[in-house]
Amino acid sequence: MVKTAILGYGTVGSGVYEVLKKNKDVISGKLGEEIQVKYVLDLREFEGDPVQDVLVHDMNLILDDPEVQIVCETMGGEHPAYDFTKSALERGKSVCTSNKELVEKHGPELIKIAEKHQCSYLFEASVGGGIPIIRPLRTSLAQEEILSITGILNGTTNYILTKMETEGLAFDTVLARAQEKGYAEKNPDADILGYDACRKISILTSLAYGKKVDFQDITTEGITAITDIDFAYAKKMGATIKLFAKSVKKNGKYYAIVAPFMVKPENPLYAVKGVFNAILVNANMGGETMYYGKGAGKLATASAVVADVLDCARHIGKHLDIKWEDERLEISPIDGAVRKFFVRVSLTDEEQIKKVFGEVEMFTGVAKGECGFVTEEMTEAAYRERAAKFDNVLSMIRVD
Repeated sequence: MVKTAILGYGTVGSGVYEVLKKNKDVISGKLGEEIQVKYVLDLREFEGDPVQDVLVHDMNLILDDPEVQIVCETMGGEHPAYDFTKSALERGKSVCTSNKELVEKHGPELIKIAEKHQCSYLFEASVGGGIPIIRPLRTSLAQEEILSITGILNGTTNYILTKMETEGLAFDTVLARAQEKGYAEKNPDADILGYDACRKISILTSLAYGKKVDFQDITTEGITAITDIDFAYAKKMGATIKLFAKSVKKNGKYYAIVAPFMVKPENPLYAVKGVFNAILVNANMGGETMYYGKGAGKLATASAVVADVLDCARHIGKHLDIKWEDERLEISPIDGAVRKFFVRVSLTDEEQIKKVFGEVEMFTGVAKGECGFVTEEMTEAAYRERAAKFDNVLSMIRVD
């Protein structure tokens, strides 16, 4: 029997408890032995909940118990999760987590501590909820050179953009609806400003290239400026708008960005609707592979944590290696990234537009007193230089 402890009995922690209880027989059948939850750590009481039988309020009970070999950290945030995780690893207890903030900030350090003490630090659930993506990068794609990762990594923003497109609603209206349904937090900034997706793409990029990516080095734009008029243009173009988290390796340089993109149907991510997430990985030998599913939610995320628990249970006393050095990966300025741009301007003089932007694909008749166009491929720096000469620009969305 393998004994585990769960830190935090919130949404994900209670989900981990539920998965381990409900799928007890399935897990035992595949693992060959039972996984038992010996402790659940939380400051609160849960009268009437069966968890009360294993509930504790002192982390030292878990740290000092040699029977506990695996710890599930589902607390979220940096502290005290960091201190508890570090202490558990130093005692030789493997830690499985859904905490993207902790993984992004301290991943390499915690992996090194786990290696030193012959245990593991696994974090499949920290990106993409129930979508397997970290394990494929670590194992199935280990032989590949990763050329690019493009993800819809935030279900809240994808839900908002989908509703704006399908129902013609304004951003504020859909955001309010998302909050009512529980898809968006009371303070939704981490989602709608792109910060959540930014942390996730920084983790994926770090794992793809084996060095630490600081999320603050990634150009990040949210979806707050997207309007129903933008979607009207997208419809005319045969496209949609998605918040992409993207990293690219090109000519020995690394670029990363989180921003809205115009997306055509030939891109597999075009069809990802509502609260679902998906990640498209392009590798130099195997080409494109896509990973799709629920990017958040209690049981989807908990299931990913439990998958890591099983991995650790199969390798008690061993370290499951993850290549992620503390050395910083240099992210090149986004100025050098090359792409097309969709631009809206408050005039319809095609000749004047071409004089500044060169050959363009024009879109007219969508909104009064303006037009839209798609540029040729150019660098981000070249686009900004041209847009600065043109005082009629209303908005810009990148084209994938």
